[in-house]
Parts: sequence; C-alpha cells; structure tokens
Amino acid sequence: MNNNGNTLLAIIAGSAIGAALGILYAPDKGENTRKLIADQAAATRDNFAESAVDIKNKVASKVYDERQTLDTRVESLVSDLSYKTEDVISTLEAKLAELKSKNKKMQKTS
Repeated sequence: MNNNGNTLLAIIAGSAIGAALGILYAPDKGENTRKLIADQAAATRDNFAESAVDIKNKVASKVYDERQTLDTRVESLVSDLSYKTEDVISTLEAKLAELKSKNKKMQKTS
C-alpha cells in the first residue's frame, strides 16, 4: 500500500507541477491560445480543401487527356479498318470477276 500511495502522490505532484509550469510559461492567455488554435485549424482545413481540389483537377485533367488519347486511337483504328475494308472488298471483287470469267469459260466448253 505504501508503494501505491507513493506512486499516487508522485502522479498528483507531477500533475500539479506540470499545470503550474504550464500556467507560468504559457505564451498567452487561454482565450488567445484557443483562438490561435482555432485559426490554425481553420487554415489547415482550408489548405487541405485546396489540396483536395488541386488533386481532383489533376485527376480530371489526366482522365481528359487519356480520353483524348483513347479517342484518337479509336479514330485511327476505325480509319485503318476502313482502308483495310476497302482492300478486302477490292480483293473480293477481283476474285469474283476471276470466278465469273472461269465460269463463262466452263459454260462455253460444256
């Protein structure tokens, strides 16, 4: 019990000394300190909000840039496919003409 009593007395004494030193060495009145803390908290909140908006804008810009790149790629792919489609159609038309010619020759020999 004596050990517990000494520990409790040390905690109380330490708290009282800490409170006294805090009051003696406090740079300003409590009201002013609370206002300063509130002002700094508001400034930090505002800075955080500005940072969040900046990050949002950067992400939106990146998404827009990626979308433009994707749109350009799609347009290029469609254009390439269009040319390839024309090549395929031309090749098929040539093969069809060749087959018609062969068919005419076969019908004449029959």
